[in-house]
Amino acid sequence: MLDFKVRISRPDIAPWIAGNTGIPGFTSRDSGRPGPHVAVLSLVHGNEIAGPIVLDRLLRAGLRPATGKLSFGFVNLDAFGQFDPRRPTASRFLDEDLNRVWDKAILDGPRHSRELDRAREIRPFIDTVDVLMDLHSMLWPSEPLILSGVPEKGKALARGIGTPSLVVADSGHVNGRRLIDYPRFSSAETPCAGCLVEAGQHWEETTVDTMLDSVAGLLRHLGLAGADSPLPPPPPAGVPRMATVTTAVTAMTSGFAFVQTYRGGDVIPRRNTLIAMDGGTEIRTPHDDCLLVMPALRPSRGHTAVRLARFEPG
Repeated sequence: MLDFKVRISRPDIAPWIAGNTGIPGFTSRDSGRPGPHVAVLSLVHGNEIAGPIVLDRLLRAGLRPATGKLSFGFVNLDAFGQFDPRRPTASRFLDEDLNRVWDKAILDGPRHSRELDRAREIRPFIDTVDVLMDLHSMLWPSEPLILSGVPEKGKALARGIGTPSLVVADSGHVNGRRLIDYPRFSSAETPCAGCLVEAGQHWEETTVDTMLDSVAGLLRHLGLAGADSPLPPPPPAGVPRMATVTTAVTAMTSGFAFVQTYRGGDVIPRRNTLIAMDGGTEIRTPHDDCLLVMPALRPSRGHTAVRLARFEPG
């Protein structure tokens, strides 16, 4: 069994469970001035506790928007309630991944699970959000990044946030649609935009710091941060980099294995380099300077093993 260290403490979010929106775990603060409705969500996965640490700190500090409305959401409360630092990977979800159910056909369908029912409960609220930031962390070592989805509006939002400086455009996973893939944010027919911050490895203080910087960057970019907002100062500007996923590799066998221990953010210089074996199938880089996005060093069959991306010029 893999031994993952939990170096941060599970936050006490009891003061925020009731919320003030009619949906447990969701709190909104309105400036009373015109502006977008911005939502920052955590705990889509119940064991990713850096996100709720950030939201708890900001709520306790009294953060309010200078314009528009700002909402804070703790999503998978039931899974979070079962988080145990001795078994930190066990409470990602209870029945199914809550970040794979955001398809209208599934949401409107007859099937039930605890995660799907929670998605249906928060859906009316999500349908009021103009700009969404979904806070996540990663099991395996990786450079922090922002997943923008495919739409140009998502890319523009991610670039405007600025932290992390690496933005990756991708179309998601074969086994289900993420919250940022929900049509309100992914359709070209709406002005609403969303992005997903992968702030670093689970259960590390540096991941908390990156999330705080991301939230601060979002609020400054959108004009919601006042001069006295309890936010960290802007970090030194990173060199912005934009990459687009060219291949999403799904593990087709239980024997999927990388040829070496890669880290997210590694760049393979040469096209056709062997990086993994999936049973008897070779997985090779499709182009030069191939960025490895969040390789899962022990992927389950049917799940994304790695995304391969090409840097955009400029």
